[in-house]
Amino acid sequence: MSQHPALDRLLDIVAQLRGPDGCPWDREQTLKSLKPYLIEEAYEVIDAIDNGDTAHHREELGDLLLQVVLQAQIRTEQDDFNFDDVAHDLSEKLIRRHPHVFGDATAEDADAVRKKWDQIKAEEKGNEQRSILAGVPLHLPALQKAQRVQSRAARVGFDWDKVADVIAKVHEELEEAHEAMQAGDQEHLAEELGDLIFAVVNLSRFHGIRAEEALNATTAKFTRRFNEIETRMAARNRKLSDCTLEEMDAIWDDVKREERANSNGANSEND
Repeated sequence: MSQHPALDRLLDIVAQLRGPDGCPWDREQTLKSLKPYLIEEAYEVIDAIDNGDTAHHREELGDLLLQVVLQAQIRTEQDDFNFDDVAHDLSEKLIRRHPHVFGDATAEDADAVRKKWDQIKAEEKGNEQRSILAGVPLHLPALQKAQRVQSRAARVGFDWDKVADVIAKVHEELEEAHEAMQAGDQEHLAEELGDLIFAVVNLSRFHGIRAEEALNATTAKFTRRFNEIETRMAARNRKLSDCTLEEMDAIWDDVKREERANSNGANSEND
C-alpha cells in the first residue's frame, strides 16, 4: 500500500485527464500554454499567505501543485522524465546541499548556510564558467529581479560600503533623470528613470526590505484610499469625474489621518 495515497490519486487523475478519453482542455495543453497559469497560481499562493486565510492557502497550494503535476505528466508522455524523477532529484539536491543536517558539516547561522549552498552549487557545476548572476530567472518581476541581481553581486563584494553612499546614488540618479526630462530626451529619460528605480531597489536591499513587497504594499494602500474617495463621493451622489482635485485631495487627507489615528489607537491597546 502506498504511503502517499493522496499524491498517487492526484497523479492518476491528471494522467486520466490527459488521456484519450480525458478532458479536451487538459489534453491540448502544452508546456508553453501552461506558463501563464504557473505564474498566476504562484501569485495567488502569495495573496493567500498575505490574507492569512488558511483554507484559501491550502486551496491555492493545490492549484500550484497541479501545475507541477501537469508539466511532469506532459514530460512523461514525451518519455523525458516523470514526477518521481522530479521528486527524487529534488530530494538528492536537498540532502547534498545541506551537509550540516544530513552530514558532518556545521553551519552556525543562515549566512553560513547560504555560503555553503553556493560553494556546493559551484562544485556541482565543475569547471563550467558561469557568471555570478547566472541563474537569476529572466521572467522575475522587474523589482524582484533587480534586487536578486544586486544581492548576487554583493556576495562577491561588489557593493556599497555604507548606506550614505546608496542614498547619494539615489540623489545622483534623480538629478540625472531631471536633466534628461529638461532636455526633452525621452529615450534618455527612460534610461535614467530605470537607473533611479534600480538605485531605490538597492536602498531597499541595504535595509533588508524586499522592494517588490514594499511597492505592492504602497499600491494596495493607494488603492484602499482611492476606493474610499469613491465611496464617500458616491454617498454625496457625486462622480469623481465631476469633482475637483482639491475635493479629492481633502478626502484623501481625511482618510490618511483616520488610518493613522486608528493605527496609533491599535498600537496603544497593544502596549
